[in-house]
Amino acid sequence: MTKINYTLLVLLISCLSVASQNTGVEKDIYNLQTGFLGIWFNHEHRLLNQISLRTEIGFDGGFRGCTDCTTTYALVPVVKLEPRWYYNINKRTAKNIKPNNSANFVTLGIDYHPNWFVISNHDNVFVHNQVALIPKWGIRRNIGNTNFNYEAGIGIGRIFYLDQNFSDTTADLHLRIGYTFK
Repeated sequence: MTKINYTLLVLLISCLSVASQNTGVEKDIYNLQTGFLGIWFNHEHRLLNQISLRTEIGFDGGFRGCTDCTTTYALVPVVKLEPRWYYNINKRTAKNIKPNNSANFVTLGIDYHPNWFVISNHDNVFVHNQVALIPKWGIRRNIGNTNFNYEAGIGIGRIFYLDQNFSDTTADLHLRIGYTFK
């Protein structure tokens, strides 16, 4: 009887350890997101229980205009890398909230806008090769009990124009809605 109790205890402990590994950041999720100025596809990979590495490709959009000229819009390719710390994800998981990395986060966004091509309503529009380093705070939530989500973030950092050896202060405000694929 003691061997059966010991076996059941070992089985129970291993089941609990497997269940406890199901909290925190998802192992791998893929998102397609859109916002007011762009569209992006990203992948988040769990590094630690509360930390993920997000890689993203997409198009950032922008407008430029003046009172006596026609407005120019542009879509520019962007490649992003963001290590994210979801600092309240364990608390939200304990409340049985569907994860999909639905929590508040802090990140250091690294954005690269290459001068590969620009989609615009005017000819000869270009963008300088640039890298931005922007610490950000953000929030990500699911919409209802679905795989749809929204995300918002804000931060201030530095942008480095690689062609001109020049840097400046920049801000990032993103508002997105998206869909999570698993």
